[in-house]
Amino acid sequence: MNLPPGLVARPLVMSDASAVHALFAAAELADTGEVAVELEDIEGGWQRPSFDLEQESIGVFENGTLVAAGEVYKTRRAEATVHPDHRGRGIGTWLARWVEDCSRRRGGSLVGQSVPVGGSAERLYQSLGYREGWRAWVLVVPEGAAIEPQPLPRGYVLRDLVVGEDEETAYRLVEDAFNEWPDRQPSTFDDWAASTVRRPGFEPWQIRFAVDDRGTAVGVAFLIVTEGCGYVDQLAVRSDQRGKGLARALLVDAFARAREHGAARSELSTDSRTGALPLYEHVGMQVSQSYQHWVTDV
Repeated sequence: MNLPPGLVARPLVMSDASAVHALFAAAELADTGEVAVELEDIEGGWQRPSFDLEQESIGVFENGTLVAAGEVYKTRRAEATVHPDHRGRGIGTWLARWVEDCSRRRGGSLVGQSVPVGGSAERLYQSLGYREGWRAWVLVVPEGAAIEPQPLPRGYVLRDLVVGEDEETAYRLVEDAFNEWPDRQPSTFDDWAASTVRRPGFEPWQIRFAVDDRGTAVGVAFLIVTEGCGYVDQLAVRSDQRGKGLARALLVDAFARAREHGAARSELSTDSRTGALPLYEHVGMQVSQSYQHWVTDV
């Protein structure tokens, strides 16, 4: 396919990060009524060693202004959008075909993206013959809602990450737990670190461990606080330690920490692969947004 007249496409470069952030923020605001993406999310994602910005990203420009962008991570996960003011021109279809071609060129067999349920992106993927994958949700603890304390089992404590000592432990807990999901691609330590401990502005209090009576870390939570919102980005408990309330304790602790650092509300996201939705609803979280993952063979 060709782009509409007057549009040009090229790979993104690091200096495009602010423009890409503004683009995705405008799209999120139009599609969901709020902005969740941060510039640090983009910068952290682009610094992952496994991501090739030149080969796995694209920007679409009109008169020097970025109007659409996309990237494909590990041939499988796409993040692409068109500015709300430029939809309906065929750019989204062109971008979807670029995503498929990028995944194919990089050795992939399947590619997809999670998009808001009922939105224009979902209708586009349906029209292109994509099929449904997993369902995902954003859950929120509303501003002012009570956070009930969750006691730890006898002998367990919570503590902050110790820089230079605990990074590998946090990564291993997250990676082992997340690799239980179907259709999940393993991550290296350096890829994980790019979006956590090496994320711009990271501080040790953002990672908390649940530690057993022998001093072994058996659970972990990673929290991001920005724009008055605390976002629990990662939550994991070792498989043999589940059923003791550790995940709930880490979650409630993260909510409290977020409030201590100025957050009026707390959020997280989960999907149907994890089976964790009842856990989050049990601690008083409410679904605020729903997403559908759409996939196609390439």
